[in-house]
Amino acid sequence: MNKYKIYPETTAYYFSTIAIIQWLPVFKEDKYCNIIIDSLKFCQENKGLGILGYVIMPTHLHLLTFNSAEKLLSGIMRDFKAFTSKKLRKQLEEDGNENFIRIFSKAARSLHKQEFKIWQDGFHPVALFSEKWFAEKMDYIHMNPVRKGFVELPEHWKYSSARNWITNDHRIIRIDKGCTV
Repeated sequence: MNKYKIYPETTAYYFSTIAIIQWLPVFKEDKYCNIIIDSLKFCQENKGLGILGYVIMPTHLHLLTFNSAEKLLSGIMRDFKAFTSKKLRKQLEEDGNENFIRIFSKAARSLHKQEFKIWQDGFHPVALFSEKWFAEKMDYIHMNPVRKGFVELPEHWKYSSARNWITNDHRIIRIDKGCTV
């Protein structure tokens, strides 16, 4: 069984990781994280994406998702990455972040002959078919900022669904708490 495979014939939950080129710390300010949050909300409302868990780290994000039967997760993630890439580029340019712009431009030319590439290829979906795997991945997502030493408790990380699950705080983004494997 392929580790990174979409199973369109089944209702599956997926743990995915989306990382920045060279693991650069783009998500150190709210304005960059909010681009991700706004795009995730759009995907929830318009593309059939269900979000059970998430964390935005400085260099990457993890998602625990499901999708509607009419939409393929691969298409949702492709559109998400394309849209956020454009928005992040615009914000980096407005902020005059020449170092990141240079690196992302060079990565695009050397890897894909594109103009700009902020995301690493793929999103590495791992299908979760058991409660045990689901719980392990949710714990991994929520504990990531704690393991990195950014916070002492998972619910203290602003851009994490730990806030939703532990404190019932849905101000950043609403998640789908009613779903189970």
